[in-house]
Amino acid sequence: MSQTFRTLDTAEVKGKRVLTRVDLNLPMENGRVSDATRIERVLPTIRDLVARGGRVILLAHFGRPKGGPDEANSLKGVAGAVAQHLGRPVAFAPDCIGAPAQAAIAAMKDGDVLLLENTRFHKGEEKNDPAFVEALASLGDVYVNDAFSAAHRAHASTEGLAHKLPAFAGRAMQAELEALTLALGAPKRPVAAIVGGAKVSTKLDLLGNLVRRVDVLIIGGGMANTFLFAQGKPVGKSLCEKDLADTARSILEAAKAANCRILLPVDAHVAKEFKAHAAARFVDVDHIADDEMALDIGPKSIIAVEEALASIKTLVWNGPFGAFEIPPFDAATNQIAKTAAFLTKDGKLISVAGGGDTVSALNAAGVGDQLTYVSTAGGAFLEWMEGKPLPGVEALQNK
Repeated sequence: MSQTFRTLDTAEVKGKRVLTRVDLNLPMENGRVSDATRIERVLPTIRDLVARGGRVILLAHFGRPKGGPDEANSLKGVAGAVAQHLGRPVAFAPDCIGAPAQAAIAAMKDGDVLLLENTRFHKGEEKNDPAFVEALASLGDVYVNDAFSAAHRAHASTEGLAHKLPAFAGRAMQAELEALTLALGAPKRPVAAIVGGAKVSTKLDLLGNLVRRVDVLIIGGGMANTFLFAQGKPVGKSLCEKDLADTARSILEAAKAANCRILLPVDAHVAKEFKAHAAARFVDVDHIADDEMALDIGPKSIIAVEEALASIKTLVWNGPFGAFEIPPFDAATNQIAKTAAFLTKDGKLISVAGGGDTVSALNAAGVGDQLTYVSTAGGAFLEWMEGKPLPGVEALQNK
């Protein structure tokens, strides 16, 4: 991923209407924002544009409305939360195109901020419909995309607009693309990837891409059981996709051909039931009993992972090692996260992590802010790791 996108450093915004695509698809509880991480991520871009006299028009989607306005998916309640974090008023328009949007934009002065209603209230958004793109483009002079998390979708507000107006990457998008370039684009070697999570089936493309790109592939979570089963190990009642044993073997073969070392657990933390503080024991992976399930990797495996991390320069992390939501099966993820954070702080490791469960696990370990970069983009981060082109990024690069 070469640095061929334009950043805000070269954008002329004074007195201009700046259509700014942000991710405000926030978790809400009783009408209030319960996690403002995504607001925090876009504040640098909004503040930059405000300080330079731009008229900042925020475009965002919220939820999955069924092709028409509905109260539950309105962004109206989000405007106040953005204003609170920004420390200045944020106006709201009850539509993202047409007369209501035009009137609200006409009333703006330099440095003002306006949030338009949910782009997905129009079917043309997800279809990237040319007429809808034109209607949006007519409202602005400049386009800024600061929503990497929606960059894997070729929608009107994430991709279409970039072809109609001078297009720039916002600060969060820029930080994300620079971090991803550090991690897999032009990384310092050796490079390791940690891939965890429940199922091999959801990460086949990812594993296939990584064996060609990294020097060490560390496999954890439920998917490790499928690989162990493919090698003839007993997995008991563990989560395991036995029908994917052949696929697992072919990934192991591909890794061998690409000179990529695969690190699988050698021991496991097993229990007979899936619940917090269940009676559990550590066993080598050759000795998991029929009525037991592997819920985390064991101490020998943790040491092997930590030794691998100590010998590399770059780490990409997606997915936890065990059932991190329930103690004590969060132990491996917590310990390895702390080790990665320590090596990063010490200047020995560039660490980039992403994906919903990964972010939750790192925050639970208390190191969510101690890696080089933590991506809050789920699907887009995963597709990027799979080596797929992201339409929202490609559109910025084609300028």
